[in-house]
Order: sequence, then C-alpha cells, then structure tokens
Amino acid sequence: MSEIVLTTYDWVPVMPRGFVRDIRIRWALEEAGLPYRVVTTPFDQRDAEHLSHQPFGQVPWLTDSGLSVFESGAMLLHIGEKSELLRSADPKGRGEVKQWLFAALNSVEAATQHWTLLKMMGGNDGGPAWAFIDSFANIRLDRLEAAVAGREWLAGGFSVADVILADVLRMVDRVEGLANRPNCKAYVDRATARPAFQKAHADQMAHFAAADAARA
Repeated sequence: MSEIVLTTYDWVPVMPRGFVRDIRIRWALEEAGLPYRVVTTPFDQRDAEHLSHQPFGQVPWLTDSGLSVFESGAMLLHIGEKSELLRSADPKGRGEVKQWLFAALNSVEAATQHWTLLKMMGGNDGGPAWAFIDSFANIRLDRLEAAVAGREWLAGGFSVADVILADVLRMVDRVEGLANRPNCKAYVDRATARPAFQKAHADQMAHFAAADAARA
C-alpha cells in the first residue's frame, strides 16, 4: 500500500488551533481507516519547497504515490476515491457527494469566511460593506438550514462532503452563527461526535502543544 503523507505547519498561534485545515484531511483519513503520517513545514517561512506543493503558501497538502495534492476539497476527493466508506457506490450518489462538497466550499464557506473572521476580530462596524457581508452570509445559512432539514448526512451515508461542510460550519458555530439554526447545529454536533473527528481534533491539538514545548 502506498504511503500517504500529510503536511501541516510545525506550529501555529493558539487562536486557529483545532481549526487548521489539516483537520479536514486527518478526519477523512481516520474515517477511511487509511494509514498516514504527518510531517511539518515551518509556519514562519514559506520556502521554495513549500510553494512547489502549495503555491499560495498555505497548508495542508497531501502526497500519495508521488502525487502531490493541495486544496482541502481536492484532497478529500482523492481520499474519497480510495475509500468506499466516504463515497457512494452508485454514480448518482457520487454526483451528490461531489455537488455537496463543492457547495460547502463555494456556496457556504465563500459566503461565511470573511463574515466569521470579521465577527471574531470585531470588524462588524455597521457600515454598508458589513451590511452586505452580513446579509449575504445569513441568506446562505438560512437556505442551508432548510436544505439539511430531515437529513442525517448530505448524500445518503457519511461522506467527504460531510467532512468539509461540518468543518465549515464549525467556524460559523464558533461565532454563534448557528444559534438560531437548529438543523445546522444538530448536523454539526452529529458530525463532530464521530470518533474519527474526535481523534483528528485531539491529534491536531497535541501536535501544536508539542510544538509549544519544543519552542520553550
């Protein structure tokens, strides 16, 4: 079996811990039962080796049998193709998994990412730009609230689409964005109660705690 290697930062500040996006890949690999190891790249430096794998200087990236993949959606699709546990067995179901994965990234995360960050940084000044961002994010979240009603998971069984949407919504939940959206909140709670998420989260937190000790 080929070796899967996940690259993340060697250290990050406290605030993003538990939310660094390697958690999406750790989670999917744990769900799939695929062996992998984690290696690091310096947080304080974006060298040529880093940029050769991730041209925007971000993390994570994944290597598998000589293939290097960046962007969490692409990595999750790659993992999904390696595991029947994370994809549907029929073409229609696989199409649903893919459309929801892209919806999580392009319709939900793209609409909520800056909204969430501004809320965290106190940047919601009430001006017209904030009003637009706030309205746009809330419309998307309200439509998602209706879409997930009555669903345990997005496309039948638990899939890579659920990994990414649940992780996107964790950030929204961090700023109380799900407080009045019980369907989305219950969905996130179901997803993050899964043992694979619990292990992925604990492993990420332990990774950065060890980095603190090494820097001390």
